[in-house]
Amino acid sequence: MIQRILVVGLGSIGQRHLRLARELFPLADIRVLRHQPCLSMPEFADGCFSDLQEAVGFEPQVAVIANPAPYHLISAQALAGIGTHLLIEKPLSISTEGVPHLMQTCLEQGACLQVGYNLRFLPSLQRFRALLNEYEIGRLLSVRCEVGQFLPGWRPDADYRQGVSARRELGGGALLELSHELDYLSWIFGDVESVKATLSRQSDMQIDVEDTVHLIMSFVPDAEGHRLIAAANIDFIRHDTTRVCTAIGEQGSLRWNGLTGMVEKFEAGGGQWQEVFHHQHQRDDSYLAEWKHFLECIRERKSPLIGGKDGLAVLQIVDAARRSSESGKSVSVARDGI
Repeated sequence: MIQRILVVGLGSIGQRHLRLARELFPLADIRVLRHQPCLSMPEFADGCFSDLQEAVGFEPQVAVIANPAPYHLISAQALAGIGTHLLIEKPLSISTEGVPHLMQTCLEQGACLQVGYNLRFLPSLQRFRALLNEYEIGRLLSVRCEVGQFLPGWRPDADYRQGVSARRELGGGALLELSHELDYLSWIFGDVESVKATLSRQSDMQIDVEDTVHLIMSFVPDAEGHRLIAAANIDFIRHDTTRVCTAIGEQGSLRWNGLTGMVEKFEAGGGQWQEVFHHQHQRDDSYLAEWKHFLECIRERKSPLIGGKDGLAVLQIVDAARRSSESGKSVSVARDGI
């Protein structure tokens, strides 16, 4: 039975995980670790640490790592060393450095390591993937994906310039902050073999990170030698918040809308899009499903849907994209540690 839970970081996502943890474990001793002194007790928490070693001494059975990405591995490695099961918010880190070591520690300690790419738990995305695997539109020819939201509008009650997304030293930038797309594209279409990328700051926002990313991703060829290509546009600049993925096949197109939870099909020779699935999710739904899966993996000692290898794979794509943008050339994606 899980009796001790630690939440590392108390930003908006840390607060969400703290609330969900309390909902799932009303009688557990739940404490938080934050870099600032605890002047008052956070809602839903039983205690608060400002020192990592004190938090490790608490010996949590489960920990959620929800502090800024550059600090994920510091907390995670210390906790993995005592066998704490880890749910690490995305991205797993800001680079691949140190990730294989964490994965090895978790393996040796028998600790579950799950990465928080919670979009995989959306019924609409799961249905989109299943239909493609069932050849609903025949052999796939191309993929177009886009996600964007105006950064100052993410949290209107806060100064966007001070948020994690806007600051390089905190792991911000569109590529890392919106890396869900890199994860689910790999989950649905397979391993990414190479990337051609452009990272840029197109707006006048007061940030020191890229606000726009254009990616051309080549996937590992299938058994027949066919190589699928995906184009992904990721940004902080568009006012019409968007999260859409369209797969183009020999027998039509299939489109997933991550905001409405709708999957639509356009048949070859048809005249319009037809709805084939619709599930409008609530904000907590995928996080709660993520938690329940995490706990099931701990209880049944099985590998999570999104493990350390998946988090590492995203960071390898990120690394290749950065190098491609700097060089202006297509860059192969490293597969070390996977």
